[in-house]
Amino acid sequence: MALEQLIDVVQRCQAIKDESFPPEDYDVFLTAGRTCIEQGDSAQVLSILVDEKNKKIVRCMGWNLLGPLIQILLKKEDKNLPHCHAILSHLLEVSSPKELLIGLLEQVEDADSSSIADTVTLLLKPLQKVLLRMGVKKASSVGMALSTLLSQVVRLPVPVTKEQEEDDVFGLCRCCTALLEFVKPFVLEIKEVVKDNNRLSKDNELRVELLKFCMKSLSEPLLEVLLKDPYMLQKSPLREFASEILVILSNIGESLPDLLSRNILKRKEVPGFLEEEVRYPKESLACMSHLLFVHHIGMDIFPAVLSPVFILQCNMEYVELLLNRTEESRLQKGLELYEKSLVGVEDNSLPVDLLELKIFFSVPQNLVKVMTLCPDQTLRTKGLKVFQLSIDKFSTEAKYKFFRGMLKTSHHAGVEGYLIKNIKNQIDFSLKPCNGNDWFLGKHLLPLLRLVLCLPQGPETDLLQNLDRIMESLNLLRYMLIRDKEWENETGIWTEFYKIEDNYLKPLRTGLNMSKAHYEAELKSTKDNKKLSSKDSKTRTCTVTVGNEKLPNMSPEMQIQVLQSALFTFDLIESVLARIEEIIEAKDIPLS
Repeated sequence: MALEQLIDVVQRCQAIKDESFPPEDYDVFLTAGRTCIEQGDSAQVLSILVDEKNKKIVRCMGWNLLGPLIQILLKKEDKNLPHCHAILSHLLEVSSPKELLIGLLEQVEDADSSSIADTVTLLLKPLQKVLLRMGVKKASSVGMALSTLLSQVVRLPVPVTKEQEEDDVFGLCRCCTALLEFVKPFVLEIKEVVKDNNRLSKDNELRVELLKFCMKSLSEPLLEVLLKDPYMLQKSPLREFASEILVILSNIGESLPDLLSRNILKRKEVPGFLEEEVRYPKESLACMSHLLFVHHIGMDIFPAVLSPVFILQCNMEYVELLLNRTEESRLQKGLELYEKSLVGVEDNSLPVDLLELKIFFSVPQNLVKVMTLCPDQTLRTKGLKVFQLSIDKFSTEAKYKFFRGMLKTSHHAGVEGYLIKNIKNQIDFSLKPCNGNDWFLGKHLLPLLRLVLCLPQGPETDLLQNLDRIMESLNLLRYMLIRDKEWENETGIWTEFYKIEDNYLKPLRTGLNMSKAHYEAELKSTKDNKKLSSKDSKTRTCTVTVGNEKLPNMSPEMQIQVLQSALFTFDLIESVLARIEEIIEAKDIPLS
């Protein structure tokens, strides 16, 4: 019945000399053709379509058969597959390219999550053939196709393990490989134009569409991908995809060194098809930089010899962008890029002028967030390592100003303690022969020491919460009093000591006595409550208020343990404080 309807409508349309077929004929052609294909009459449909007398009908109406054809081709097991492939090939040769393009992209868009990879890989070659038929006016169509394809490809999960990438369990790898083949003829076309710079326009539409494809690919999926090292996975489709994206950028006239340095070199506004921020998204450039300097992908087409300091400056904005995110993959890439950018810089060489750039403070502050807030222990440890590496690269004056700035803004006792330990190391280095400097000795050091040797809330400061800072500051003070003799006073500590005693040591002693008394009282009360509760089996938990905050409900034994631990910590602080007081008392004893 459907075959008879198809033959009937085709014969009726043959009699129409122009191509103004009535809408009802389109409907009958589509319905009858779809039914024939679905019922297995593909051979008969093929014989009708290849008949020369029906060429104009196929040109106007043939694209309507794409939907049922592609569904059969995706199933792969149908006995009519050869005939369906032949029908598709004939439609690609004869039907209207514009209509075919719309029909093919509709199939891509309509693919459900389980069939994205199969649909994309099946339709890339047909799409390429259709676009090549469009000639010189194909640029916008190429852009539309690439945008549609990528929007579907990025829905595929990114392989995490080596095995997932090897087996391509999600289909992302074969889609990326197929996309490279898809864009190849269009890249070659622009590459030929690039050879003659007089004929190349930055706003050549096809070039712009390929640039957008590369930038989009860098942000998705490549920014999500954690590439495996070659020794782990010798043949990596995703590494190959990343490498080819950078090659395409070079082939279409983009200089990788220029792209890298966009954010620090002032450029004239370029009028044209796209605004600069849209044309060169920072996330995409961050990914490009990570590929270049962490994985060394594209270094063979990166001819410029740039100084390590300049590369660091270029990468700081990308590092900040990545470290500002919460996704662990982004944080890892930010840490890796910052580390690789720092490694090439000579120790103690970064000039203090760089600290006038806000980003040289904001990136370490982002590092602090990773070190203190990231749930992943590996990333926290990596963050601390990179933080220290960044400190090591600053000159002496830059270290001094960096420490001062970070102490004013960090608001985290652990970080402040770490900074104070670094200050102690710098003072120790400066006190050694031939290492003296103006920043960690004498008059410049004293303002820094005032930031170190202070209690944020005076005697009421929470000593437990500020333990790391307090212990490191006391250790620094003890070290300086022992190492820098009063008659030498290279650091100026002895001149300043009466202020330190009044503004730091006495308030600390007061706060320590208050805290110990409070916790000892709480410990006695908890022990007494425990004795009472042992007589009443119903009383199994209790609460203790410490520092105006209630501890969580827990057994008396656990609360006793917490309180005893706090008292032990106070004893630790007191032992160092007592040693400092002994040193001060000893200085007043006459030498025998």
